[in-house]
Amino acid sequence: MIEQNALLILRLESQSWTGTLIQGLRRWPVVPVFILGLVVLCGLFATWVSPHNPIETSLWDRNDEPFWFADSSGKFILGADPLGRDVLSRVIHGAQISLIIAAVALSTGTIIGTSLGLISGFYGGHTDEIIMRSVDINGAIPFILLALIVVIVFGQSLAVLLVILAWGTWSAFARQVRGEALQIKAMDYVSLARVTGASDLRIMYKHILPGVVNTVIVVATLRVGALIMAEAILSFLGAGIPPPTPAWGAMISEGKDYLASAWWVAFFPGMAIFLTVLALNFLGDWLRDHYDPRLRQIN
Repeated sequence: MIEQNALLILRLESQSWTGTLIQGLRRWPVVPVFILGLVVLCGLFATWVSPHNPIETSLWDRNDEPFWFADSSGKFILGADPLGRDVLSRVIHGAQISLIIAAVALSTGTIIGTSLGLISGFYGGHTDEIIMRSVDINGAIPFILLALIVVIVFGQSLAVLLVILAWGTWSAFARQVRGEALQIKAMDYVSLARVTGASDLRIMYKHILPGVVNTVIVVATLRVGALIMAEAILSFLGAGIPPPTPAWGAMISEGKDYLASAWWVAFFPGMAIFLTVLALNFLGDWLRDHYDPRLRQIN
């Protein structure tokens, strides 16, 4: 009887611990943060983490199989590409490119879009009309076609790619911030700030901007995934990062002709894109639920 009670207690404690773990994983974005943390670490310390030089070629190791294959030389963990370059090292250094794009293009688009959204929502009238029509024009232009034209005119480089991605990012912030600013500027504390003689610039950046920060954070988190996807698409089409710099999209483009004989060349960078974008989308959804009081009440 005592042994049965002890087993029952142990079983209940195990179920309680499992339930707590599952609840914690559902409540907090542990897995997405872990994946993104791994990507950030790989990007920041790519030179020290990667086992080989990502641009060093060796035709003797051409399409060498991953280490778990019987015919593999064991030299490369995830195999080698058609030029004998280590796939794992190129994937790790590709994370560095993604971080640069996320840091530069997203920050530029965020600053421009948030500023224009504040101005549009605060002043209204003709100013609002001009900015919102610019947003509509930006959304109506085919992004991929514009990017290809810009690359043909100005050449293929990282700077050109960052400008293209920043141009395709600012409109999402402008539209969201403008909607929030229209609501906040009608609140009493903004009217009181006007009565006290506060300037328009002070009202926008001291009283309205703090109210839209949560929205900006959520939009930025969701846009990072879209930026990485856009960079991958442009690199795949040959309008992104110039070779031999490793980029996930370019690696997929290089490996598409070898899917039957060397599938790992395109599979692993594709998996890196998939996991990174998925983690960013999950994190964006969690931030949206966390910062929205109505969704917190539902949960």
